[in-house]
Amino acid sequence: MNLVTVSGPPSSGKTAIILKTAATLMQKGVKVGVVKFDCLSTDDDLLYEKAGIPVRKGISGALCPDHYFVSNIEEVAQWGVKEGFDLLISESAGLCNRCSPYIKEIGAICVIDNLSGINTPKKIGPMLKSADIVVITKGDIVSQAEREVFASRVNSVNPKATIMHVNGLTGQGAYELGTLMYQEEVQVDTVKGRELRFPMPSALCSYCLGETRIGDEYQMGNVRKINLER
Repeated sequence: MNLVTVSGPPSSGKTAIILKTAATLMQKGVKVGVVKFDCLSTDDDLLYEKAGIPVRKGISGALCPDHYFVSNIEEVAQWGVKEGFDLLISESAGLCNRCSPYIKEIGAICVIDNLSGINTPKKIGPMLKSADIVVITKGDIVSQAEREVFASRVNSVNPKATIMHVNGLTGQGAYELGTLMYQEEVQVDTVKGRELRFPMPSALCSYCLGETRIGDEYQMGNVRKINLER
């Protein structure tokens, strides 16, 4: 089985891109499955089911969805192997832009949209900087010049990545993405023992454990203070 992780900021078009790309792969006889990770709720699984794609969803609740992903990805991979998928796509919740738990030697795709702002690429951390493929969406809404400038900013942050423009509405570019996403010679039986490409954020403080009161006397553990002195 081939395993790929798709991440990106909220509403960047991850689900639309996956649906269009999966459709092109399924036409070629590739058996595709999807696991959707989110925080509180998601109806994206209904979209995948409507498209005839086997899907499972994981809701992290009070936990960080990316930590939740790391804790469950091995079970997800084993589900994919059991179902006999040729390609299993893991879609992240897409939150703070700081982390997305890409795994070494496992395909990593970051979806980012042209409307997010010209300086957005440099504000995104490992989610963009350590991706293998960066998919830029919503290019039909901006000018050609804006598309080129935005792509240049993405390239300056991650010069090693393959940068592609894909339209989540029409599917333009989805076939090309599918040829990169599904590598038949890459086979994954398990992710146990593999390493993340970048460490997860470190935080174990009183607020992680349920504290709601504000003030120094209620703050314990890993706490960082802002420097207001000049």
